Amino acid sequence: MPSLPPFAAALLLGSGLLLGPTAQALELSGRKTLSAHTADGGKIELGSVLFSPAADGAVGFKVEMKHEALSDHFLSMREFKCLPGPKEISCYVPYPYRHPGQVRPGQLAWLEHNLLFFFKTPADFGAKLWNGLYFEFKDTGKALVGLPKAVDLNAIGAPPNDLNKPPYAPAERHAIPDGARWIVSLTIE
Repeated sequence: MPSLPPFAAALLLGSGLLLGPTAQALELSGRKTLSAHTADGGKIELGSVLFSPAADGAVGFKVEMKHEALSDHFLSMREFKCLPGPKEISCYVPYPYRHPGQVRPGQLAWLEHNLLFFFKTPADFGAKLWNGLYFEFKDTGKALVGLPKAVDLNAIGAPPNDLNKPPYAPAERHAIPDGARWIVSLTIE
């Protein structure tokens, strides 16, 4: 790896983006706070994630949403828990099928699948499932930070063939320009 100027290395290390062999990973045990960070600089506590040891070095997890932080919206004949923003509403979509409920360091897909959202404008009628948000998490050492990727939630309208394989593989997730969505990140810390 090429050497970095000292100021660049300090900046990357301070932001948690330069994780070398001696860097600490976030300990995936116990209850961690789940928060949404918004484009207007806000931070909204959405709930928590409970991590517990599982077999073969895996870690079990359970997402517990704080429903009082979300508002009820009846969209497309279904109730959704949503975060209303000034120009965009973001609605939580619980993953609807049985799954292993486990993660490993660097393998967070099932956790990511349990934190799906879609967005719509306040004027839009109904659920816009093709406007899905998949938060792809990275471990900064102090937190798991999830940045939004675009997905079509209609793809999980029917159960996947293999319930042990996350349906949104990296090829199914698409880049979103920075700041394009009201929820700019999720954190677990």
